[in-house]
Amino acid sequence: MGEGPFLRPVLPENTEFVLLSFEGPDQYSLAGGLGVRVAELSRALAEAGFRTHLFFVGDPNKPPIEAGGGRLILRRWSQWISRYYPNGVYQGEKEKVYDFQSSVPTAVADEIVAPAAREGRTTVVMGEEWHTASALWGLSDLLHTRGLRDAAILLWNANHTMGFENIDFGRLSYTTTITTVSHYMKHTMWIWGINPLVIPNGIPARLLEPLDPDAAQRIRTAIDGDLTLVKVGRWDPDKRWNMAVEAAARLKSMGLRVRLVCRGGMEPYEGEVLHNAAARGLRVRNVPPPASQDVEGWAAALAEASEADLLNLKFFVPEELLRLLYAGADAALANSGKEPFGIVGLEVMASGGTAVTGATGEEYARAFENAVVLETDDPNEIVTAMAYLREHPAEAERIRAAAKATAAQYTWAKVVDLLCRRVQFLATSRMLSRNTA
Repeated sequence: MGEGPFLRPVLPENTEFVLLSFEGPDQYSLAGGLGVRVAELSRALAEAGFRTHLFFVGDPNKPPIEAGGGRLILRRWSQWISRYYPNGVYQGEKEKVYDFQSSVPTAVADEIVAPAAREGRTTVVMGEEWHTASALWGLSDLLHTRGLRDAAILLWNANHTMGFENIDFGRLSYTTTITTVSHYMKHTMWIWGINPLVIPNGIPARLLEPLDPDAAQRIRTAIDGDLTLVKVGRWDPDKRWNMAVEAAARLKSMGLRVRLVCRGGMEPYEGEVLHNAAARGLRVRNVPPPASQDVEGWAAALAEASEADLLNLKFFVPEELLRLLYAGADAALANSGKEPFGIVGLEVMASGGTAVTGATGEEYARAFENAVVLETDDPNEIVTAMAYLREHPAEAERIRAAAKATAAQYTWAKVVDLLCRRVQFLATSRMLSRNTA
């Protein structure tokens, strides 16, 4: 039997992608892991040869449409609103959601789906998080009225359950295929009566490139501790900041010069965490922006605060510095109590660091094989693991090597390949359902 048209592979010649997201690659739009996810996924799709359009709430002072490299097209949305809200993507959130859901569907239908259909291409539209759910079902309705619904495959992806109360899941699941990033999230979403497809997060292959060992040593020397821990994430109770602080305090009480290097967001929970750190006897120091964004500048800024036990970085931390911190630290604490996927843990592993993860969506992490996996919220679990790794340096190095090998299996190129297979499955299922109806 010959290969039918519905079995055709998903290729750049017959498919283009549209990503819808509040967050994006602009610094204005980067509030957490979602911005990193869509920036890297869109770039990977473009590098694979697919024409890719990324719609996001972007910097109001940048071009509304801009080439993002290769076949990537950046579409900054709601800029007229963002001009009134200079403090980031989530300031003025309600106004931006309304504008996004009201105007994006028409732009996607008229400017992307219709021209692609005339040229025989399918458009795959993937929305991220609750902010884009109504835009997707609005797009589905609009495409139906224009006779274009079969020209598009619509996906909506959940990175976590935040904002689920704002979603009409009956309408969303009727119009759109729902996906998520881990089996932990899949099983969590069963509670909502949803059985999503799993397409994991990934990391850019560049994170696997070797680091300059001298630069990593300069950063570690500047921090000047017996035991260096790094923690990066939003100031949120789910991230178990207080657990990390308490572990640092207990390690200090054992006579170690502990250095906990932190980078949070803009959330007010920061105040509680730093208060608790001081109450437990940790010397807290805010680290201001360095004189220059290079190894020399970073090392000087860290050295200035090296007498502190908790170094709170109060500046945008570029990827290079993050990698140097992860590689040079004894461990990076990605110890969230509820983590849908845990992209930070993978970034640590790719950088040659030791990741300390929770035990929820971090499916890539295996206890004392390629990471430290915490089963409780007891700070002594971190303390015990750190003591073990200090006493067994060869074991610590073996874990770091295994971690890097694991991270290589989660590059965005591999995720794109899986995404294309999922799209082919959906296209095939739609065709078969139509033929057997």
